[in-house]
Amino acid sequence: MSEHRDHRAIDALISGHYADPFSLLGMHLTTRGLEVRALLPDASEVWVIETSTGRKCIQLACLDARGYFQGVVPRRKKAFRYQLAVTWHGQQNLIDDAYRFGTLLAEMDSWLLAEGTHLRPYEAMGAHPCVIDDVSGTRFIVWAPSARRVSVVGEFNYWDGRRHPMRQRIENGVWELFIPGARQGQLYKFELIDAKGQLRLKADPFAFEAQMRPETASMICGLPEKVDMSEARKRANGFDAPISIYEVHLGSWRRHTDNNFWLSYQELTEQLVPYAVEMGFTHLELMPINEHPFDGSWGYQPLGMYAPTRRFGTRDEFLAFIAAAHQAGLNVLLDWVPGHFPSDDFGLAQFDGTALYEHSDPREGFHQDWNTQIYNFGRREVRNYLAGNALYWIERFGFDGLRVDAVASMIYRDYSRAEGEWIPNYYGGRENLEAVSFLRYTNHTLGHTAPGSITLAEESTDYPGVSRPPEMSGLGFWFKWNLGWMHDTLDYMKLDPIHRRYHHNLMTFGILYHYNENFVLPLSHDEVVHGKRSLLDRMPGDAWQKFANLRAYYSWMFGFPGKKLLFMGNEFAQGREWNHDSSLDWHLLEGDDNWHHGVQRLVRDLNHLYRDVPALHQCDFDPHGFEWLVADDAENSVLVFVRRDRTGNELIVASNFTPVTRHHYRVGVNHQGVWREVLNSDAERYHGSNTGNMGTVYSDDIASHGRPYSMALTLPPLATLWLLREVT
Repeated sequence: MSEHRDHRAIDALISGHYADPFSLLGMHLTTRGLEVRALLPDASEVWVIETSTGRKCIQLACLDARGYFQGVVPRRKKAFRYQLAVTWHGQQNLIDDAYRFGTLLAEMDSWLLAEGTHLRPYEAMGAHPCVIDDVSGTRFIVWAPSARRVSVVGEFNYWDGRRHPMRQRIENGVWELFIPGARQGQLYKFELIDAKGQLRLKADPFAFEAQMRPETASMICGLPEKVDMSEARKRANGFDAPISIYEVHLGSWRRHTDNNFWLSYQELTEQLVPYAVEMGFTHLELMPINEHPFDGSWGYQPLGMYAPTRRFGTRDEFLAFIAAAHQAGLNVLLDWVPGHFPSDDFGLAQFDGTALYEHSDPREGFHQDWNTQIYNFGRREVRNYLAGNALYWIERFGFDGLRVDAVASMIYRDYSRAEGEWIPNYYGGRENLEAVSFLRYTNHTLGHTAPGSITLAEESTDYPGVSRPPEMSGLGFWFKWNLGWMHDTLDYMKLDPIHRRYHHNLMTFGILYHYNENFVLPLSHDEVVHGKRSLLDRMPGDAWQKFANLRAYYSWMFGFPGKKLLFMGNEFAQGREWNHDSSLDWHLLEGDDNWHHGVQRLVRDLNHLYRDVPALHQCDFDPHGFEWLVADDAENSVLVFVRRDRTGNELIVASNFTPVTRHHYRVGVNHQGVWREVLNSDAERYHGSNTGNMGTVYSDDIASHGRPYSMALTLPPLATLWLLREVT
C-alpha cells in the first residue's frame, strides 16, 4: 500500500480504531517482499529472529515514534516461524509475535456458537491457557458483534489497549487472539471501542476466576477437570430418595469471632461439611457462589456466572470443598440465578455499546424490583451462554443440581409490572415464551447430557407443569418449591392456638394439589429476613410454647409428603432474623443444655429417621404413599395421617396444635398390630413436657373413622408424634 495509506493505517492502529489488526501486523508477503510489521510502544530496537536457527534476519525500522516498526526480510518469499528480539529501556526480551498465528475458533465451534446450540460454549469462549505451534500462551475469545475494536489488556501488556487488538470473526461476531506468554493467574480484561465509539473496559463474561470486589478484573484460569457423577450421587437425587437440604449462605454460616471475617473454603470444609453430616442432611444448597459485586445481594446479582466467588478462597479450594462434601456423602446444589444481572459498567450491560445480553426496551429488559437487567432469552447466543453455564457447574465442579431462583419473574412478562409497563408476547399473552423455551432447553440438555443431576424451581405461581417434562408441555424441572404450602402452614402456626380451629384448612389444603408437581417443602432464607422475623419468633405464646410449636411444626413438615429444605439457623431455632453480615448465633448452643439444643437434637433425629424409614420418602409423589386418618377435627386442631412405602409399611404422623393434652384420642387405622412411638416432639430429650404413649400403642378391634380398627393415643400439647407399625 502507499506511504500515505501506511500512515493512515498506522494512525488508526495506534489510536485504537483499526478494526482488522491482522491485515496490518505480523508477517505478510507484499510487492515489496516478505514484510514484518509490529506495534511495540516504548521499544527502542526490534530484530526479527528465525526461530529454527536463532539467527537475526533483519532489524525493523521504527516508522512511527509511537512504536510502529516495519521491515522487509531480504531474500525470503515464504513465511517462516519467527520471534522478535525487543529492547525496552535498555533490556532485550525475546517474544513471540501474537500476529503470526492463524485463526483460533474451529469451524464447528463457530457454527454452533452462532446457532446457539453449543453444549459447552465455555470450552471455546473466554481465556484458555494453551500451547500453539510449540508456544505457550493464552487464547482469548469474546462475543461483541457491534464493537468497532476489541483488545485484550492485562498484566502481560501493561493494561495497554494498543498492544493486543483482536481479530474479528465476522461470521459470528466474536473476537479472538492468542497472546504468547500470557499465563495462568494473570489478570485481564477486554478493552472495547463500542458501537457508539465509546471506550469500555469489560470483564470476561466467561471468566473462570475473577478478582474479589471492589476489584473487577478477570483471571486467566484453565478449565477444571470434569467431575464424574457417581451412581450413589445419582440415587441420592431420585424422586424416591430422602432429600433433606441444608441451605447455607457461606458468608454468614459461621464467622471468626475475633474479627467477624468469613470462613475460608478450607475452613468450611473442616466445619460445615461434618456438621451437615452429623445433622443428617443429605444435600447442601450453597449461596452465594457466582462472583457478584455487592455482598448485600446475597449473590442474587451475579456478574461472574462462570467464576466461583473469591470471598472465601480460590477456585481450586472451592473444588476441594465440593469434593470433600461428596466424600462425606453429601450432594451439593448451586443456587443459580439466570433471570437477571446488575448493570455495573464492567459487566454485561451494554457490553458492546448495544443491548447485547439484555433487552433494549426497559419494559422487557429492566427488572423494577431489583434494578437489574433481564436477559434477552430470545437471543440464541444468550440462551447458549446461560444453558452452557448450567452444564458447566455440574460437569466441571461436580454440583449435583441447580436451585433456579425467581422462575416466576422469568416466565411472566408482567411480573411485578403495572398495566402499560410490559409488552405482550407474540400472541398477546403475558407469558415470556422465550424464557419458557430457554428453561425447557436447559432442563432437557441437563437431563440428556448430565443424567442424574436435578434442577429445582423457586416458582411462586400456579404455572402448570413446572416439574413435568418438556415433551408433556412442562418446564422440565425435577422439583418445584412448594411456596403455597410454606405460606399456608406458617400462617397457621403463627396463630394463637385458640384461633387455629377456624383456619384448619391451611394445614390440609396442600395435599389437594400435592400430586400436580414434585414438591420440595422450603423453609428458606426468604422466610427469616425483611421483618418477617425468625421462625421461632413467629410462633405464638411464651418461650415454652414458641419452642413447642416450632418442634411440632418441624415434625409435621418432615412427615408430610415432599422433599425437605431448612435454611441454616432454623435447625437450632435462631431467635433473631438472619443477618448476612454476621455469624449465626452459635452462642445459643453454648453452656448448659437448653431449648435450642432440644430443637437441634430434634432436627437431627428427624433427618435420620426420615432417611431410615422408606415410608417417609419413597412414595412422596404417589398417592399410595399418603392417607388422611383424621383431617376434619378442626375443633381440637388435631391432624393425623399415614405414610406408606411401596411394600405397604406404614408410619402414622399425629399432630396436636393446641397446648391441651388429648388423652385417649381414638384414631381409626387400617391394620391390627403394634405401633412404636419412634418420635415425640414433646419428649424430654427435646425439652418438652415428656407426655406420650410410653413407647408403644396397640390397636383395638374397635371401628373408628370408617376403618375396622383403631387405637387410643395420648396426644401431647403442641406436639407431633411419629408411630411406626411393627411388622411381625
